[in-house]
Amino acid sequence: MSANSALIRVAAVQMEPRLGDVSANRAAILHKLREAATAGARLVVFPECALTGYGFASKAEALEHAEPIPGPSVRQVASACAELGGGGVCAVFGLLERDGPRLFNACVLVNESGLIGSYRKIHLPFLGVDRFADPGDRPFAVHEAAGIRIGMHICYDGSFPESGRVLALLGADILVLPTNWPTHSECAAEHMMACRAMENVVYAMAVNRVGEESGFRFIGRSSIANPKGEIVASAGALAEEIVYAEVDPAQARQKRQVRVQGKHEIDRMADRRPRFYERIVAPNGRD
Repeated sequence: MSANSALIRVAAVQMEPRLGDVSANRAAILHKLREAATAGARLVVFPECALTGYGFASKAEALEHAEPIPGPSVRQVASACAELGGGGVCAVFGLLERDGPRLFNACVLVNESGLIGSYRKIHLPFLGVDRFADPGDRPFAVHEAAGIRIGMHICYDGSFPESGRVLALLGADILVLPTNWPTHSECAAEHMMACRAMENVVYAMAVNRVGEESGFRFIGRSSIANPKGEIVASAGALAEEIVYAEVDPAQARQKRQVRVQGKHEIDRMADRRPRFYERIVAPNGRD
């Protein structure tokens, strides 16, 4: 812990949404939000598509369960935050967003005042509802709530290290990654958060789901990493559970690491050489 800094408790809610059952999933989100807040969490994060489920067979089917943002679920979660935190509890949860005929895989950051910010998934794999979703059309952004600067991205976004780096450069203290990692994603679950945290000197949390849906099994293993790249909290592979960690924003904001004074000092932000990275942002024919 840094001197004169306040720790903020965060919670990763690993759960099993029901495909297409928005009412039941929303009730579960509200119940687990209250449980986590009662345990002292100020930031409570839920999986990708926690409100709706993920494995829809068509865009038309998915749109039946999508909501505008803000919409009824944002309002109900905001009301719960108001009841719980006295101004100090916020939640991130995944849902499908309906914007006219368009469909986005999205997540929202909500506190007692309502919607703080939303994010539309930029990188879409050929899997589940992402086969039919529209690609995100807004830049990455960082929002502040509960005393911490939060950068949101979703599942497959985490496989592109540029996503986490941009959020870190925008000032994120913590990268939150709601996910629906199925079988064959074990490497991501094992290593991704530790790597993103270490390389950006931030906290990072992946919040996955469990259970089976539309022929896929989801692997759980939600985790939270500190700015050293150490996993400080993790969940199992099979069951619903909530894991907690203490976050010190000052640690994430101190990018220069002095390991041996005058002999071994690094700063992964200041030591970057962007003019050598042009190839990374060269057009690839898809964007």
